[in-house]
Amino acid sequence: MSVKSAGNLSTLFDVGGIIGGVLAGYISDKFNARATIAATFLYSAIPAMLLYRSYGNVSQNVNTSLMMVAGLLVNGPYALITTAVSADLGTHSSLKGDSQALATVTAIIDETGSVGAALGPLLTGFLSTKGWDAVFMYANCLCSYSWTPFIPSGCR
Repeated sequence: MSVKSAGNLSTLFDVGGIIGGVLAGYISDKFNARATIAATFLYSAIPAMLLYRSYGNVSQNVNTSLMMVAGLLVNGPYALITTAVSADLGTHSSLKGDSQALATVTAIIDETGSVGAALGPLLTGFLSTKGWDAVFMYANCLCSYSWTPFIPSGCR
């Protein structure tokens, strides 16, 4: 596959993410369960990425479909967390209407994502020298780890 084709294909991950953000927002508004929806999407991303790793080379259509599904399941919760969840946290009753709290909470959540966006490609580049299985295991571990904060504290 050419570099241009790979770049175009990776864009479909983001297209899936756009759809995932809208879908996660709609479902979370419908059921008023943001954390549950985000955790479900992230948990579902693990088998989606394993399917992509195993079957992404079957055909261009399968590759495209699985890439979009992975983007939907990974970026959907990201959009939900950086918008709705941060707004919910920033307006929580324990903050007693402190308007600066919303900005602080949003900045903390957004910058945590920025750190991940900076370190992710660095680690991916390193791991890719070990083989693509290592990259996919890394991605699955991150998904596993990222949904654990949504588990109620009594269940951990």
